[in-house]
Amino acid sequence: MIQRLYLNDLKEILQIFPAAMLTGPRQVGKTTLAKQISGLINKPVRYLDLEKLEDRNILLNDAQGYLSRLKDHCVIIDEAQVIPEIFTWLRPLIDEDRSPGRFILLGSANPALVKGVSETLAGRVIYLEIGQINLTEALGATIEQERHWFRGGFPDALLAKSDKAWNLWTGSFVSAYIQRDLNFLFGIDLTPETIKRIWSMIAHMNSGIENAENLGRSLGITGATVKKYLDFLQGAYLINRLPAWYVNSKKRLVKSPKLYLRTTGILHFLLNIPDWDALQGHPAIGGSWEAYVLEQIYQLKPPQTSVYYYRTHNGAEADIVLVKGINPVACLEIKYSNAPTISRGFHESISDLGTDKNFVITPGSDRWTTKDGTIVCSLKEFIAKDLSSL
Repeated sequence: MIQRLYLNDLKEILQIFPAAMLTGPRQVGKTTLAKQISGLINKPVRYLDLEKLEDRNILLNDAQGYLSRLKDHCVIIDEAQVIPEIFTWLRPLIDEDRSPGRFILLGSANPALVKGVSETLAGRVIYLEIGQINLTEALGATIEQERHWFRGGFPDALLAKSDKAWNLWTGSFVSAYIQRDLNFLFGIDLTPETIKRIWSMIAHMNSGIENAENLGRSLGITGATVKKYLDFLQGAYLINRLPAWYVNSKKRLVKSPKLYLRTTGILHFLLNIPDWDALQGHPAIGGSWEAYVLEQIYQLKPPQTSVYYYRTHNGAEADIVLVKGINPVACLEIKYSNAPTISRGFHESISDLGTDKNFVITPGSDRWTTKDGTIVCSLKEFIAKDLSSL
């Protein structure tokens, strides 16, 4: 079993707070993590899966009475968004007894986008996003970076016995989201054919600037409808809309977000790339590497650090800008080549933003420093030596 970095954080949270909600995409290991942590706390555990009719009926019949009788337990409620009212029912129960570790809620959708959720439980529940297996966790399980990058971080895909098995699993995962899961998670009625087409288009424009109107014209729908679809894909933790940094700038800047698929395994499946060797000669490899690096940084960055990109209409560009508060602290350029040429636009971005620490991130180059102080290094080394201090 791959050891997840979230385990210690979750254990600490449940020693302090009455409830925690673990969010993240389906099949990412939330249930396994919750059951692992429940074995480490000194309480009996009751597990409810709201996708099961019998467990759903228990809460629909008398949620507050049933849960009140379990106040000495740790109650795990899986797929909590299936009954949006659960958030309202839990509020008085938590207010009556704030003993630590009472509830662990699991959800595959951002609660803010779930139809019928009116209670945020602000101040009562700690939210923790559980991402895919990241590079640090993969390396700890002796899984090489190349395999992790190609297959993505979903456990069943990453640990599949062959590329054929990976392909079959990923195809089933994508099909389930298109045919059922998005509508089920959010209580909506999106057209599967349109979901399939927009997901495919995102794959082909991965790392590009979001333009809802252009997407809408290609799909035969309005830009507003495209934005609604993108909201739900983002709310299901499947895409990342990387925001542009444009605070306190007098230059003409690109302000629309950039679109990325958060799982490179799904990206490669949607682009019909069957294996690692095929990826090497594919024109999408640069965008794939960029998406992969972004996801690792997004998961492993310090909590107080935010992630943006920067681009002007005159050609200055930084693939990633790391920001604390309103202060950019580092510019990153992502290059697939292990002998990269640093672009003039990146130097201009550094000048515009005034960042002292700047990096070019490659798959496996040696670490060296340019004349202007920019550090060129591998992703592994950047994560191990630099990211936590930014």
